[in-house]
Amino acid sequence: MTVNIYTLTSPIHNKVETEKATAEWIGSIEQATGKDVLRLRGEDFSEYGNGDLELLYVRTGGTEGLFKALYENEPRLREGRLLLLTSGKSNSLAASMEILSWLRAQGREGEILHGDAKYVAQRIILLGKVSIAKKSLKGKKIGVIGEPSDWLIASSFDTEAIQRKIGVEVEKISMEELLKEIRKRDYPIAARKRIETCPSDYFIGALEIYGALKRIVEKHGISALTLRCFDLLSTVKNTGCLALALLNEEGIPSSCEGDVPALLTMMISYELTGETGFQANPSRINPETDEMVLAHCTIPLNMITHYEYDTHYESGIGVAIRGKMQTGLVTLCKLNGDLSRHYAAEGILQENLTEQNLCRTQVKVSIPGAAKYLLNNPIGNHHIILRGQQKALIDTFMNSL
Repeated sequence: MTVNIYTLTSPIHNKVETEKATAEWIGSIEQATGKDVLRLRGEDFSEYGNGDLELLYVRTGGTEGLFKALYENEPRLREGRLLLLTSGKSNSLAASMEILSWLRAQGREGEILHGDAKYVAQRIILLGKVSIAKKSLKGKKIGVIGEPSDWLIASSFDTEAIQRKIGVEVEKISMEELLKEIRKRDYPIAARKRIETCPSDYFIGALEIYGALKRIVEKHGISALTLRCFDLLSTVKNTGCLALALLNEEGIPSSCEGDVPALLTMMISYELTGETGFQANPSRINPETDEMVLAHCTIPLNMITHYEYDTHYESGIGVAIRGKMQTGLVTLCKLNGDLSRHYAAEGILQENLTEQNLCRTQVKVSIPGAAKYLLNNPIGNHHIILRGQQKALIDTFMNSL
């Protein structure tokens, strides 16, 4: 990560003292990050926009007019959210507040980074990850193979909003195209070496679905996909559970049932954390304890410590994944289909279950406050489980749109 820091300084302040204070403040932030990421660029804005994150360090008071003139003459400052770095000296904070107030009057978004070195460093790292994710997403394409499943009546999506907010294109791909690829009965042999062999008669067919999806990914240049997978039950007498587990492991976010909001959640989560997440149905909730069971018949293979094969729950055919996740800290999250609303909360994965009347991968989690949200104002059915504490990262990303 590279963080470029540009400075804004009143000429009436003592230059030697200002430079000394700058070296001390920037040095303390750099030390708190634990990384060599900060680059002090001074007043030369020729590199503005080329870093992973850009900060304007308002070093002193009396800089408000200087900023306004700079803003009007430097087009690059008029793009995206403006981040103002401050210190507790030389009226830096006061000037930044006046500048941010003026920016908001112009309809612009921004943020003042202020606090001790540790807090500011943590905020810089967080904002840097978000900035890198947004730049990575721009220009990518997701494939919607078939229409969303009929029961996803609240999981619509807005292609224009997705394009405008994160720069991602949505391409619709017919189920007939997928079926044509499946009929080729071909798949990468290397996939067999990555997974445990399954004695089921459905196993080779499941790999052929994977091979078909891989070819569609390459043909259409898509970076993520969602599949109307239940149609495969009647057309090829198999399921996409194994294929989606493999694709997610490879870093190709892939959601079930044509669920685009779930896919957006997985795709953005992947760019932020390097992990696509586990798409699951909330199956049982205890409103008094906030404990709940979530389940689905597939899970990214790199999220689990162990797995075994079973049939797809509803149909009793195909190859489903029963995976075991590591207990510990997790985040439950979901974005809606036009990226105007999101939910993220942290909790504990308590145990893995193996109940017969649920989808094959089953986890019991405790998420404080989640029962009220899920039972009163949920964002659809499917939610995504991520390992670790990711709420701040997801909140920061969504609040930056």
